[in-house]
Amino acid sequence: MEKLVIVEDNEDIRSQLRWGLSAEYEVLVAGNRLEALSLFKKHLPKVVTLDLGLPPDENGCEEGFRCLDDVLRQAPATKVIMITGNEDSENALRAVQNGAYDYYRKPLNLSELKVILARAFHLAAIEKENRSLQLCLDQHHQTPGGIIGQSPQMMEVFSSIRKVASSEVAVLITGESGTGKELVARAIRELSPRKSGAFIAINCGAIPENLLESELFGYEKGAFSGAHNRVQGKVEYANKGTLFLDEIGELPLNLQVKLLRFLQEKTIQRVGGREDISVDARIIAATNRDIVKETETGAFREDLYYRISVIHINLPPLRERGSDILLLANFFLRRFCHELKKKTRRFSAGSVKLLESYEWPGNVRELENRVQRAVIMSDEPIIEPESLGFSLKAVKDGIHSFANLTLKDAREMIEREMVVSAIENQNSNMARAAEALGISRPTLYDLVKKYDISRPAE
Repeated sequence: MEKLVIVEDNEDIRSQLRWGLSAEYEVLVAGNRLEALSLFKKHLPKVVTLDLGLPPDENGCEEGFRCLDDVLRQAPATKVIMITGNEDSENALRAVQNGAYDYYRKPLNLSELKVILARAFHLAAIEKENRSLQLCLDQHHQTPGGIIGQSPQMMEVFSSIRKVASSEVAVLITGESGTGKELVARAIRELSPRKSGAFIAINCGAIPENLLESELFGYEKGAFSGAHNRVQGKVEYANKGTLFLDEIGELPLNLQVKLLRFLQEKTIQRVGGREDISVDARIIAATNRDIVKETETGAFREDLYYRISVIHINLPPLRERGSDILLLANFFLRRFCHELKKKTRRFSAGSVKLLESYEWPGNVRELENRVQRAVIMSDEPIIEPESLGFSLKAVKDGIHSFANLTLKDAREMIEREMVVSAIENQNSNMARAAEALGISRPTLYDLVKKYDISRPAE
């Protein structure tokens, strides 16, 4: 049974919570900061509820904030739920900014509090599992090339990488854009006997067709206007190493013939040259196209396809990788916080929900870019959906399942949506928008500032 520490100076409330929550948790109670810290050090609970008004400052909040700081200093991952007065929204927000997981206003409703507690324990368990896995990866290098993943699909990919690395066969890596095809190619090379050789990568779709042949095979002096010297191509530079042909599906048919000749004979001719040059390079190719369909339509040579796909590794899209999404998001968050010298941060429950439910059309590359953006742009200790660059529609779509949201996140998502809709419906007339929402103009301005909502200057 999970341990829950309740810090509350009111004996009646302590008894109520102990009675109401003892069926789900091992409830430990404290009436002041020192008792709370003693219990915390002894039991190290994942979740703590903390009343802001603790003795000797029952009518204030500073003792509660000191207790919050002490808990998070010892265990930053602890989910601390602040219990505040009904009108004390300013200190509640301050607590969240200082690292609290959530807040709940008195009077207590046991059913609502149970929902918040269940979500806090669930998120704490996920984060603990991800930290353990990351530590295991860091210490034992269980994934090739430092690729992060724990889903069954990625375990299969890792197994394939280890099996093919020691051989010399050609490998074809397929998958949507942003799934990490080059990372897999580099992992194969790092585990292969060619580890000390060069890794030469060329994107067949990024170079104009009239330059691609000379880029691949080099050219002799005088081969064309401007060819003042002999130049080696990428294939030659990969001698004794690995040649990675990214987006090979973009390769023109005439160059497919020349590549096929190289794969068959292990020799090339530079543009404008007649000498056969022997090259010992392992070929790893990648494409985001349906290469089998391309062979059926004649856009890609069937004989070349069979040459480059002795082994085929298909990378799953991020949306199908389950818990890998949050694992990668936390990995990128730690990395960018370290690189940018930002304080350690965490994702809000709403952000976690969107990270897990979003379709990720740009896959891992998009996830990495969104987390980097959030670390750069946000000054808050908690990463909210807006900092990740999610549109209002994405936030709204993420509300469909309240089971995985805290009440605070759900309230704020709906509140922001209603404010934006009211401002849009009233053509940015703030007085009419406030009237439609049933609030004062100052309150509306406070909400606009709180949620960083853009509006025309008045």
